Amino acid sequence: MEETSQGFLFHLPAFEGPLDLLLHLIKVNEVDIYDIPIALITAQYLEYLDLMQELNLDIASEYLVMAATLAYIKSRVLLPSQTDLSEEETGEDPRDELVQRLLEYQKFKQAAEQLGSKEILGRDVFARSAHEEIEEGEGGEDIEASLFDLMEALREILKKVETQEKLLDFTREKISLKDKMIEILEKLRDVEYVLFEDLFSGSITRFEIIVTFVALLELIKNQKIRALQIQAFGSIRIYQREEPL
Repeated sequence: MEETSQGFLFHLPAFEGPLDLLLHLIKVNEVDIYDIPIALITAQYLEYLDLMQELNLDIASEYLVMAATLAYIKSRVLLPSQTDLSEEETGEDPRDELVQRLLEYQKFKQAAEQLGSKEILGRDVFARSAHEEIEEGEGGEDIEASLFDLMEALREILKKVETQEKLLDFTREKISLKDKMIEILEKLRDVEYVLFEDLFSGSITRFEIIVTFVALLELIKNQKIRALQIQAFGSIRIYQREEPL
């Protein structure tokens, strides 16, 4: 982490890759992986890329390559050139190669997750403590929230503050990342968990929300806290780890 005249510059490792982001967007939008609405997915992919840059997450070159790939596919789908006509006549779709990559990656990822759940609990997967049982008969295992799950929830928080922020006249104050990390841990001190959105209660500027979010990522990376969902795309609960790994 570096501090600049414009605020904090955060250097965090990439948590997941561009194919993970695409699969996330496909699931969030509830679209058919075999019929990807390329214009919509490309627009949302670029929005995520902008947010990752604002968060100063280390963006691997693969993200930029995928952005260029999506833009190319979009141009071929929306504005087919004369050279593409022969492909269209044979039934080839510009999205086919991307779809195959996604399917193969999804199959590989699911297989890896199944193997991981059997043998390496305690090394890469976190053991559940007694108080983390599913409540009120909600079956299944808690799901570890991914970076993109967290970013999706962050986008909802930012949407709410944008209108409010425009109405306020404020001077940006220095906000310490360390203080935000301590603040999050304090909120978890005497409770079982805190809802993701409650971590941002009282934050009135986009800048403060961004710092709080990066503090959350730092705590997750340092294995101080966990972010869990009872079901895919459900509300995110933040738990403090009882024991270090």
